[in-house]
Amino acid sequence: MYSMTGYGKGTYECENAEVTCEIKTVNNRFLDLAIKMPRQFFPYEAELKELVKGKITRGHAEILISYQDKREKGAAFEVNLALAKAYAKAAQEVKAAVPEAENDLTVTSILRLPEVLSQKECEEDEHAIFAVKEAMKIALDKLNVMREKEGEKLKNDMLGRMETIETLVKEIEKRAPLVAEDYKKKLKARIEEALTGAQYDETRLLTEVAVFSDKSNIDEELTRLKSHIAQFRAVCEEKMVGRKLDFLVQEFNREANTSCSKSNDALLTKTGLALKNEIEKIREQVQNVE
Repeated sequence: MYSMTGYGKGTYECENAEVTCEIKTVNNRFLDLAIKMPRQFFPYEAELKELVKGKITRGHAEILISYQDKREKGAAFEVNLALAKAYAKAAQEVKAAVPEAENDLTVTSILRLPEVLSQKECEEDEHAIFAVKEAMKIALDKLNVMREKEGEKLKNDMLGRMETIETLVKEIEKRAPLVAEDYKKKLKARIEEALTGAQYDETRLLTEVAVFSDKSNIDEELTRLKSHIAQFRAVCEEKMVGRKLDFLVQEFNREANTSCSKSNDALLTKTGLALKNEIEKIREQVQNVE
């Protein structure tokens, strides 16, 4: 089991370059990747995302890549000659229009004008993108180590709460059969009190109790709850379980809500609310599971 929250940092250094990759992940319904990296690696973005998808299937990941070129190389510049000529022509036109103005335009001053001179970005070779991928692999491995440790903590917490849920279900199962009998006693007492010793139809009383018992019966809900508990424990032993657990928690909630709505007993209602509280706590934890 993996948590969707984690952090990993990888550094790869070779003769020509040093690359550092940092990855931070948080919970998200789907897989969402945001990569910040030098412009020269933009053409490789799709490849890098595929590399991440091989290790992460769900969550929001922020990836930061920093690259240091260690090669000794001279700076390469590019001159926009068309723009330089346009600046020179504009200066001549101003001089012609304003003869008293001094034309102090020089080669150096032209080069300092906006967008005339720009530094070329050197194209990165195969070794550079290889270094980026290696740094990312290291970061992903460290990220998953942390996510697995966090996932183990989530798993233990949820299984502990599942023990509590199982105990509450057993309490409900023990109490449920007594509800109809208690209703019969209370109803009989109220009838006798109202009639003050007069005769009443015992069959009618039993019919009323039978109808009440049928409406408040939660045997099916208890059976499904016990089944969900077993399934939850089994799924927790798998790797990518977030969506499965999310579905099971929804089923837990549905059965708990139905049981509470059928309840006409204070003790059952109290236990049912405690059950729903534990289910809600598990639901919050499941939101962090990949």
